Amino acid sequence: QVQLVESGGELVQAGGSLRLSCAASGRTFDINTIGWFRQAPGKEREFVGAWNNGKTFYEDAVKDRFTISRDIGKNTVYLQLNSLKPEDTGVYYCAASFSIPDTDSAAYAFWGQGTQVFVSS
Repeated sequence: QVQLVESGGELVQAGGSLRLSCAASGRTFDINTIGWFRQAPGKEREFVGAWNNGKTFYEDAVKDRFTISRDIGKNTVYLQLNSLKPEDTGVYYCAASFSIPDTDSAAYAFWGQGTQVFVSS
């Protein structure tokens, strides 16, 4: 099993930045992919990006503003959010998979509880 805990979400003004953290524990040595997803009010959960064996992947709408990184020693993956827009508002989730990156949330077996990001205009 893998346990994930997100943190770092808060209220921020448009144009601002945040760094979200995803701390993993348990079978971390088996994790191949950490994905980031978000869910805006009234909308379906959507793929934001993923980390896989040192490579990163991003959804087109965020690829020039968001950056994923990993601290191996802390078993933590970060999502740096820059130039935030009101449409970035939502609950951000990290998820773990023992497989290759996938934009489909169903491909991820383990999920954190989410952290709320609210971007004011």
